[in-house]
This record gives sequence, structure tokens and C-alpha cells, in this order.
Amino acid sequence: MSTVTISSSRKEAKMRITPHQREVIVRTAREVFGDDIVVRLFGSRADDNKKGGDIDLFIDARGVVPNKTKKAISLASKISIKMGDTIPIDVVIKDDKTDIKLIHQEGMKGLAL
Repeated sequence: MSTVTISSSRKEAKMRITPHQREVIVRTAREVFGDDIVVRLFGSRADDNKKGGDIDLFIDARGVVPNKTKKAISLASKISIKMGDTIPIDVVIKDDKTDIKLIHQEGMKGLAL
């Protein structure tokens, strides 16, 4: 599997997703949530030195996202269908009404796609 390299002011990081997977994730997230979001990859796939199979996505949305659970499920299933993969996808959503918990803090540290 090829990796995607992201350069930022913090560091250069390699993600264990392909450029095609990255494109599908970002495009599909914008279809589900609109353009005013930041999509971050976190967890083991955001670290080229770790192992793990699932894709952890953090959606940072402005405003209030109605039906968060339904949209998270929709995003995960649409990405899986478009990629033709059986890789588990976890989606964490933060909007303006979210009470920040540890999982949100971890997601905010993720790599922007």
C-alpha cells in the first residue's frame, strides 16, 4: 500500500491510506456534511509506525449537525461502498454543541485530509 505524506508546520507525517482512499474520504464527507468541515484521520492509520486495520475519521463541523449518528453511519457506509473495501470505518463528529470528551480531543490531534 502506498502512503500519503502530509507536510505541516508541526511535522511531516505519513498516513496508512492511499491517495485514492484520501480522495474518496474527503469527497464523501463533503457530500454528507457540506463544505464547511475539516476531515481528520486519527488513530493507528494516522501513524505510519503503528498497525491496525480500521480507519478513524474526525469530522469537525461548524454550526450544529442534525442527526449526527445517522450521518456518521451514512458516511462510513458510503465510503466503504465507494472504496469497495471491508475496512471498518469509525466516525467521530464535533459540532458547535458537542461536549468535548477524550475521543474528540484525540480526533482534534489527527491529520487534516
